[in-house]
Amino acid sequence: MLLSMKGSCIFIGIFLNKQKNIKNCACYRVTSFLVFCSASVKSLNSLKMNKSKSSADSSTQVSATDDGEPPPNDEAKGLLKHGDPAGCREDLGDPQIIKSPSDPKTYRYVVLSNGLRALLISDLSGPGNVSDDSAGEGEEQGEGDSEEDVNVDEVEDGDDQTESDGGEDQETGDVKKKISSSAAALCIGVGSFSDPEDLPGLAHFLEHMVFMGSEKYPAENGFDAFLKRHGGSTNASTDCERTLFQFDVQRKHFREALDRWAQFFICPLMIQDAIEREVEAVDSEYQLAKPSDSHRKEMLFGSLAKPKHPMGHFFWGNAQTLKHEPKELNIDTYQRLQDFWKRHYSAHYMTLAVQSKEKLDTLEKWVGEIFTSVPNNGQAKPDFSQLRDPFDTPAFNKLYRVVPVRKVHALTITWALPPQSKHYRVKPLHYISWLIGHEGTGSILSQLRKRCWALALFGGNSETGFDQNSTYSIFSISITLTDEGFQNFYQVIHMVFQYLKMLQTLGPQQRIYEEIQKIDANEFHYQEQTDPIGFVESICENMQLFPKEDFLTGDQLMFEYEPGVISAALSLMTPEKANLLLLSPQHEGQCPLKEKWFGAQYSVEDIPHEWRDRWTGDFDLNPDLQLPADNKFIATDFTLKTSDCPDTEYPVKIVSNERGCLWFKKDNKFKIPKAYARFNLVSPIIQRCPENLVLFDLLVNVLAHNLAEMAYDADVAQLEYKLIAGEHSLIIRVKGFNHKLPLLLKLIVDYLADFSASPNVFSMFAEQMKKAYFNMLIKPDMLGKDLRLLILEPSRWSLIQKYQALMKGLSVTDLMGFINRLKAELYVEGLVQGNFNSAESKDILQYFIEKLQFKPLTAEAPVHFRVVELPQKQHLCKVRSLNKDDPNSDVTVYYQVRNDQWSFGRFICYSCVMDGFHFYILDAYGGTLL
Repeated sequence: MLLSMKGSCIFIGIFLNKQKNIKNCACYRVTSFLVFCSASVKSLNSLKMNKSKSSADSSTQVSATDDGEPPPNDEAKGLLKHGDPAGCREDLGDPQIIKSPSDPKTYRYVVLSNGLRALLISDLSGPGNVSDDSAGEGEEQGEGDSEEDVNVDEVEDGDDQTESDGGEDQETGDVKKKISSSAAALCIGVGSFSDPEDLPGLAHFLEHMVFMGSEKYPAENGFDAFLKRHGGSTNASTDCERTLFQFDVQRKHFREALDRWAQFFICPLMIQDAIEREVEAVDSEYQLAKPSDSHRKEMLFGSLAKPKHPMGHFFWGNAQTLKHEPKELNIDTYQRLQDFWKRHYSAHYMTLAVQSKEKLDTLEKWVGEIFTSVPNNGQAKPDFSQLRDPFDTPAFNKLYRVVPVRKVHALTITWALPPQSKHYRVKPLHYISWLIGHEGTGSILSQLRKRCWALALFGGNSETGFDQNSTYSIFSISITLTDEGFQNFYQVIHMVFQYLKMLQTLGPQQRIYEEIQKIDANEFHYQEQTDPIGFVESICENMQLFPKEDFLTGDQLMFEYEPGVISAALSLMTPEKANLLLLSPQHEGQCPLKEKWFGAQYSVEDIPHEWRDRWTGDFDLNPDLQLPADNKFIATDFTLKTSDCPDTEYPVKIVSNERGCLWFKKDNKFKIPKAYARFNLVSPIIQRCPENLVLFDLLVNVLAHNLAEMAYDADVAQLEYKLIAGEHSLIIRVKGFNHKLPLLLKLIVDYLADFSASPNVFSMFAEQMKKAYFNMLIKPDMLGKDLRLLILEPSRWSLIQKYQALMKGLSVTDLMGFINRLKAELYVEGLVQGNFNSAESKDILQYFIEKLQFKPLTAEAPVHFRVVELPQKQHLCKVRSLNKDDPNSDVTVYYQVRNDQWSFGRFICYSCVMDGFHFYILDAYGGTLL
């Protein structure tokens, strides 16, 4: 959060559809301004259509049986139904549920009389295990308005991942949920595959409509209002074969919130008057998703399925499919919603996870009292498992060229494999993705980077219903190409096929499997506690997929090495079964076809005979491609350190001199063998001019490129590291098991001390940086944020100015001159906390000083997080979106509140008039500000 020297600030984001009017709001006695952009990203409160987990495990996570039901389990058969007089179990947990040794929670699995399966999670550890929450209602951490982290190594599939407003670090930018809150999630084993053909998007629409009040609580948005009053939140998502609902709230209101929430599955009103309004909400969600390249790719890919397969349907729904077409065809949407709810929202399809600081007996009593009323229709769950090989069509093994929204060259190679449901204990796709996505010596990406053909590569399965369901499992390899890589994309594909042939020839390697197994087991054993809402969301889905004993482990651990299972999956990943999809702005004007729903322009062509003949023959292996060597970064020492200084509640400064300072805190609370370290290398030259900021961005990206091969083993061994272009400093952040953490930090410092950049690498990143700046500017939230910070920060250069500086031309000589000036004078600020002692922490700081050999700053270190005090009144700023095809609008409201009083200032209106990429910002009184 940026802090004014006079007080604090509050940031509120509002996202509106372009067709909606912006209504006047009541005035509050705060200094504020409004930033309006005529395009929008995602609403903070939008109900996502498809959910992608943020798990590092890219393996297949599908049902444990072919029909989507967990396999029968003898332990589950003896579970008590709710209401059994023997139900008092002295608050005992279920010993058959395998959990992490570091997990303080207790678990109990119950099956209600209506067939609903529930996992009760009691967390009596830590603060908050009293009747009232210690924190005030609605307590949150605000956004982090630090410098944008311009990373050009983003794989195209994650085109939405850089949209957060906390450029430096999402950990500090996102709203933090209190670990002490209570949460619940309910998963229904039915999704968009069950949409009727004449009402595309009905499952998604129903997910919205059930929130529109219930018989017991009829207020249309009463549940949302209740949660907002009590510091809670709610969300829902519809996938191919599952629909997920979740919420969290302060503990003292959890019982009432559960009752209100459960009524959506017991007796939702779904009043006819709300249909029109909620269709608009679904349509807005669809409009927000249309500019996403990843969604466009999915819709195009789904259209390649066989005609009778539901993958080719339009799952999102919009005003056309849910309003206009039903009226033309005399379809009663209201009645069809009622019918769909009765048929598919049945208790025996549902799994429920609830977590709170209550005893298990209390949670079981609440769940039984509330959820036993969910109806059970007694009908079999829809089964699509007979629809195998949906992409075994002539249209699949071809090359598709697509025009992207963003400026990016991206290649995706995809195979549609049989569903991997019965192999979750082996996780063959996780093993394969580990090797495909490796970045060390001998890997695909390492060789592509040496040729300056690629920036990033992702291989695996995204774990969404699109990628894995009861009919198929996707394995895809997505590569972000450079300009030169785009020109040689068939050579890139050939290298991928060479690597896969090597894996098929050598066969599965037990050494590598056990290495992955060990890393995953270490992380599971010493796992950190997550926010309850995310945890229950994951667990209630796992309950649809795995038997009881594996609810907590099924998606995280590799249990059994079976080389035959891995070889069977590998054998199917051949050139003649692959789909090729190539995105590039250079395809503009060459793609006459248009995907119906998201409007992606594309063309389709056969793979040239030259390459098809080469791949069908016995092509040679590439001697530069190798299996990864043993990983020296895997932790083996988990000893807890003995403290060498007094225990403190907060970090204390243990070093302070002219070259730097160090803050330190020994972990004596959680007692796990992990640590966190952050070092800011502060320099006053970073902000001197736009050219320096561009060179700084280039430095961070080239340094990350240089490190990638050597540091990748650390990354996969759960030693996270990040290099961040901070506002006034290079930020180096590492965390993970403390045993090998110093080894990683020293590696980063060594590469910084010996920094170099070849002309080819510099040119590659300079070109990519132009695209990165452009892609940020066409996102209205980033454009609005840039304008807001330009007003707030006393010395800030805009993205436009940085783009212009880069377009003027910079050289590798400029970069080397900048890095030499940067390293000449520095001040190092460090923080170390966790399983280290103070002496070890001092050694790390000393390594920075000795290795970099810098002089003390001749001027005072720049002040961080300073913003101007706004004049006392409201201000309106307008900026026109750079993306003319984006139909959405975005509104940001910023409130700056003084600590000593609430007051108004004079009103200033900022409007932006675009002339190409040049901005003129004018105030209401005619003065030019920029």
